[in-house]
Amino acid sequence: MTGHMRWKLARDKQVAEGISEGPEVARMREEIRLAHDLGQAVYDRRTELGLSQTELAKLAGMTQPQISKLELGGTMPTLPLLARLARAMDAALELELVGDTSRVAFTARTSAA
Repeated sequence: MTGHMRWKLARDKQVAEGISEGPEVARMREEIRLAHDLGQAVYDRRTELGLSQTELAKLAGMTQPQISKLELGGTMPTLPLLARLARAMDAALELELVGDTSRVAFTARTSAA
């Protein structure tokens, strides 16, 4: 792991635990939580399908390191990329944001979809 990656993980952990002070802490905490929730949703659907990260990357036009980073919550993808991932996993992306809570899931598409 590079020095930058160690620093970023330590910073993200501090923010998530509320150790850091400052006006952007709440926003950063929310971004970290959303990125983690999205990564977990990708991981859950990928493993449900029995796909490796490499296989999913190929289906979605990505690289395995990009999938890994996404699953670890290290990036927030664009909407077009989320659409490609949903298609690659034959899934519907469900994103619910209500107040301070959120729910993210990739669910199997029904035959009617």
